[in-house]
Amino acid sequence: MPGLETIPRTRRRGLFAKYVTSLVGLVVFVLAVNGALEIWFSYRQTRTALIDAMAEKAEASARRIAQAMTELERQISWTTRASVQTLEQRRTDYTQLMQQVPAISQLALIDGQGREALRLTRSTGPGGGEEFWRDPQVARAAETGVSIGQTRFRNGRPFIVVAVAHAGRDPAITVAEIDLRFLSELVGDAQAGKVGIAYVIDPAGRLLASSRDSDTLGDDIASRRQVAALLRDPPQALASGQDGDGNAMLVASRPVAKLGWFVLFEQPRSQAFASIGEVLLRIAGLIALGLIVAIIASMLLARRMLVPIDALRAGASRLGGGDFGQRIEVRTGDELEELSDQFNSMAGQLRETYAGLESKVEERTRDLERSINELKALEEVGRAIASSLDLDAVLPTVAARALEITRADAVLIFSYDPLQRRFDLAEAKGIDPPTDGGVAYASIDADGSVLGDAAQSGQPIAVPDLSAAPDHPLKALALAAGFASVLVVPLLDQHGALGALVVLRRSAGDFADNLIGLMRTFAHQSELAMRNARLFREVDHKGRELASAHDTVQLQAAQLREQTDQLKDWNRSLEERVEKQLGEIERIRRLERFLAPQVAQLIASSDGHDALLDSHRREVTVVFCDLRGFTAFTEASEPEEAMNVLREYHAALGELIFRYEGTLDRFAGDGVMILFNAPIPFADHTRRAVKMAVEMRDALATLTEKWSHRGHSLGFGIGIAVGYATIGQVGFEHRLEYAAIGSVTNLASRLCAEAAPGQIIVSQRAYAMVEDWAEAQPIEPLTLKGFSRPIPAVEILRWRETSDAAADTHETRPAASAGRAS
Repeated sequence: MPGLETIPRTRRRGLFAKYVTSLVGLVVFVLAVNGALEIWFSYRQTRTALIDAMAEKAEASARRIAQAMTELERQISWTTRASVQTLEQRRTDYTQLMQQVPAISQLALIDGQGREALRLTRSTGPGGGEEFWRDPQVARAAETGVSIGQTRFRNGRPFIVVAVAHAGRDPAITVAEIDLRFLSELVGDAQAGKVGIAYVIDPAGRLLASSRDSDTLGDDIASRRQVAALLRDPPQALASGQDGDGNAMLVASRPVAKLGWFVLFEQPRSQAFASIGEVLLRIAGLIALGLIVAIIASMLLARRMLVPIDALRAGASRLGGGDFGQRIEVRTGDELEELSDQFNSMAGQLRETYAGLESKVEERTRDLERSINELKALEEVGRAIASSLDLDAVLPTVAARALEITRADAVLIFSYDPLQRRFDLAEAKGIDPPTDGGVAYASIDADGSVLGDAAQSGQPIAVPDLSAAPDHPLKALALAAGFASVLVVPLLDQHGALGALVVLRRSAGDFADNLIGLMRTFAHQSELAMRNARLFREVDHKGRELASAHDTVQLQAAQLREQTDQLKDWNRSLEERVEKQLGEIERIRRLERFLAPQVAQLIASSDGHDALLDSHRREVTVVFCDLRGFTAFTEASEPEEAMNVLREYHAALGELIFRYEGTLDRFAGDGVMILFNAPIPFADHTRRAVKMAVEMRDALATLTEKWSHRGHSLGFGIGIAVGYATIGQVGFEHRLEYAAIGSVTNLASRLCAEAAPGQIIVSQRAYAMVEDWAEAQPIEPLTLKGFSRPIPAVEILRWRETSDAAADTHETRPAASAGRAS
């Protein structure tokens, strides 16, 4: 079969290998991802559980140590009762206290003059004659009641001094030296039977107690990462650290209240996460098992698919060779079987197509011959139209060729007389007037005839059976001449009807669409011939008229040349003025992008407005506004999001600033400053400023709600002040700005800083100028930076402008415009 080639048996890459590789890879990927997630969650759960357990133990140990020290203070305080009068009684109390509290190694009594009056030392203790109570922390016990000294170490044992002032009028102080070895027992009990260690450090990072016997008390371990983090100010949260050998440890810590000590529980990470290794082995086994199952399943699936695919390939090869009677047998019950059915169906369709191909070729050949004949007829008609402007020579050719192409019985061509509103016979083929009654067709009225209806609608009208059609002049004439059907095609141009092309048949029946289309083409040719003939007559008539008017045209030509020269001069002058004005407008537009429109127009103009930009003093209304929380927002957000928020914020404010004709002094991030009454004066400048601020607050309320939905917490505040300021240009030769300088700008800025989100604060003078239009409430006088006394201020609640006030505002606009024009 032409157009089909035998499918090659070679393949760049076998389907078997593709399916096996894909399925095995998918299974391994899924198992690997599942294993990674399981390891991660196991790690997180194990780590969290261990840290929480150690944190609970550290909290319990810190609480027990704090309770133990509190109990020691209470027992020492018992010996300071006021009823004891003699040293012997005090000695007896001290002896009893040392018997009850083994942790106390020494007790001493310091009298009101700071001398040691009594000292009692445990015989089994290390003893020592040093006056440890001279510690500055101990000396403060007289002021605070209880004072705890710094930790001391003797012979590898930690001690701490506790001083308690006596109650009542007795100015003496009892000083006790506490042996801190009991701390190791407390943390050792909490760590018993567990892997890891627990220890206590003092504020200097020295080891006070440890659950591990090999540790030396008093060692400085402040260099360890976790200890250094705790000793920082403020301390950092702990979750990991290192032991003395640099091994990674899990760490949990808690402070001991009032003492500045820290209890730490640690466990080696290698022991804590030993269970993770079992998870890894289990996952590796699952991956190996899944890999074996995937290989076996993919091999079976690939083999099951390759057998029908080979059958399809062989069948396609036979179809390519022209064997359309061969059937492809595939019984898989899936898409492959459906594909084989489609191949078989295609083979049957191809066989049927070949069977009917010859008849279709003959039919197409006949259509082609008919089309060629039609084109030849149209070509002949076109040559006749191009070669002659005489209708008597062109219309017979059109009618003869139309009669030949349509195989009708008669063709009539009528011309239309708009004055008489009738169609006159211009050419006829197939009708013999002397014998066939054709003379009756010489003239047909447009009103009430099918020719007039076709001309009015502009579309061909086909009457397949004249006997069943409504009565009209053409019907009676056609039936009388023996015709049974008629097709009327109007001849039209842009001015109206030119005539009609009528096709008559002696047999009834519908006219084919292609025949109607072909007759419309002949109608266009007839229209062209009629238009050409009419134009020829008109041109001939106009030629005679032009000959008579030639002399007049020559006379007027000289006048026209003179007027043309004047018009060229005027056009040249007008173009120069327009070009200059367009340049001025473009310059103003460029300036308005960087300056306030009022300032830009003054700078760009050259009609005396520059004086308004010179330094002068004037009363102005200054509006300051900015966003609350914008600095924190920019620190926590991406720069692109901050720029998006600023664009929305500036767009919302800018529309209101231009509407109320304020002068935008500057954009400084989220801060905006607007001037009113400069450089263009306004009689109602304060009212404009306050009303604009109320609308700004309403507009920003909607915008801040939108921002809050995006997770941004931003507010909007406004401050307004009225006063005199020096107005003009500031800067240097290459960079000038229009600015206002004076205390009024500082006041507006400070009022804006005091405004809460959604609040408008105005100076008392500004409120006095708008109190008839604005509803407000007084606030406490404000102490502002840069002002020596409190500033009275008012909060604007809402704008309640009446129709009369609105009319007054509109009346002030012409005055403002007049001020601008001046």
